[in-house]
Amino acid sequence: MPVPDDFTEVELTLPPLTPGTALVENLWLSVDPYMRECMDGDWDLHAPLEGRSVGRVTDSLSPGLPVGSLVFHRDGWRTHTVLTPGEARRLPAYEGIAPESFLGLLGGTGLTAYVALTRIARLRAGETVFVSAAAGGVGTAVGQLARLLGAGRIVGSAGSPAKARLLTEELGFDAALDRSAPAPLAHQLRQAAPDGIDVYVDNVGGDHLEAAIASMREHGRIAWCGAIAQYHAATPPAAPRNLFDLVEKSIRLEGFLVARHGDAQQELEDFLVPHLRAGRVVDRLSVTEGFDHAVDAFLGMLRGANTGKAVVRLDPHG
Repeated sequence: MPVPDDFTEVELTLPPLTPGTALVENLWLSVDPYMRECMDGDWDLHAPLEGRSVGRVTDSLSPGLPVGSLVFHRDGWRTHTVLTPGEARRLPAYEGIAPESFLGLLGGTGLTAYVALTRIARLRAGETVFVSAAAGGVGTAVGQLARLLGAGRIVGSAGSPAKARLLTEELGFDAALDRSAPAPLAHQLRQAAPDGIDVYVDNVGGDHLEAAIASMREHGRIAWCGAIAQYHAATPPAAPRNLFDLVEKSIRLEGFLVARHGDAQQELEDFLVPHLRAGRVVDRLSVTEGFDHAVDAFLGMLRGANTGKAVVRLDPHG
């Protein structure tokens, strides 16, 4: 498990603007589970980190990034950055949609859920969906999107009784499993979905994947996008003991990286923006205030302190 001493806050001097570049003041930062894996070698020591961010252009020598425009980019974990148009996406101005939603339901979090359900699992109307880590960013998005896409029954797992209640009482899940309960997950899932499940969106791996395989109907589909169960482990957990059920029940398991599905972004926005405006979905965010608390937000997210997408607000007026 990472600790605060793994991080150092430093002050750097930004390069001067050159033709084609713009100065961006970051307003919102995203902290995500994948960042834990980046700490094992993808991120260099003593170098700025990366992450999704929404910022405002405050100075510009680029016609493509005019002053005042809001942009999405990946130079997170910092207050300011200098970017070119190729390194930033100028955000559309949807009436009634907050900029921070481009880190939540309209960002990588919502896109992960949308791709999992529509492209990987190919959810069909009336089917039963199970999602692990359902109170987190991707999990809450999967539950709400599955309902909009016509799922018949939606089951989620969470890490506490309070989070399990949140899923059923506020987010529209039909049933919730409590990972902290004495009953094994496989038993809880059989009770929550006695007729079996058709689609599983996996954010955890380990015993969650084993339980899902055990409850899956023939020709079920598993969209695997995260493995929280092993992020802090010195060695990977043992593979699910029932993998051969994939053969016996003709189950398809497919892993995916949302970064390879950027072409679905506009499709996601076309689908979700009307639902967001109408209040049929809620972009639930766990907001930590202030750049100085970004590490706290990250470590809290890894401990499961958040419900919904974990973000950091740098500007209280942003």
